[in-house]
Amino acid sequence: MIKSIVLHDIPIDDIAAMERWYYKDHSPEIVRRYGPWSVRHESYLPIAAPLDARQFGFFNWRMTEGWWREMPKPGAQGALAFTLPPVTPRVATCFVPAQPTEDFCGAGTQPHERQVLRWFVMFKYPDGVATGDGERWFLDTHVPELMRQPKLWRFFSYKAIKDPIALPGTWPPHHAPPHQSIMPKWDRVCELWYENFADWRSSVLETPPAYTAPAWASHPVFPFLKPDVDFVSTFLLERPTDEFLRDSRSYL
Repeated sequence: MIKSIVLHDIPIDDIAAMERWYYKDHSPEIVRRYGPWSVRHESYLPIAAPLDARQFGFFNWRMTEGWWREMPKPGAQGALAFTLPPVTPRVATCFVPAQPTEDFCGAGTQPHERQVLRWFVMFKYPDGVATGDGERWFLDTHVPELMRQPKLWRFFSYKAIKDPIALPGTWPPHHAPPHQSIMPKWDRVCELWYENFADWRSSVLETPPAYTAPAWASHPVFPFLKPDVDFVSTFLLERPTDEFLRDSRSYL
């Protein structure tokens, strides 16, 4: 089993129209066509993060997860093209194993003991950096330093699946999303949990631990990866906004 992850970013004026399209058209098309292959199709609306949290490649609209028993063949495969959205979102997308490849801290906490603010991060090592070199810095140097953040209480990570995997479905001819709107080829997905934005700010901006920058850093300060290029993120709560395989509501 694997998970597909899609982060979306759209102009703020288009959120109402995109929400209508997602509920009325896109999610029903996904569920009806690919439900037999899927275990979960869930989506989270990000929290409206404060301005100082938006400097880390913030994506402002839905994070969608698909949990797949197996992947359907790509292409139409007897179905129609997807209904086009009113605008083309910028998306960061990858596949990861169904469960984290590393669980660094916080697993022993019971749900009632803590509030959950999830800093959901996707990053890739800069062009020209060997994956092994990047992984050595992340696992051996950066992770132990991150775990010294004063208010971080849960931290785990997924190593992205690098083999190309195509999402099922097809867009109408000549209407595929433009290449520049899609950000693929990520190396890692990480979740860092805090209780609130005050704790996030304390850990990340006000009293962070001392970090060791890699020699190949693409950004001069933490996270040492260029925001909106090598590093994107959003802020989520623990409960999905929608569980589309279980939801029988009509849009209107």
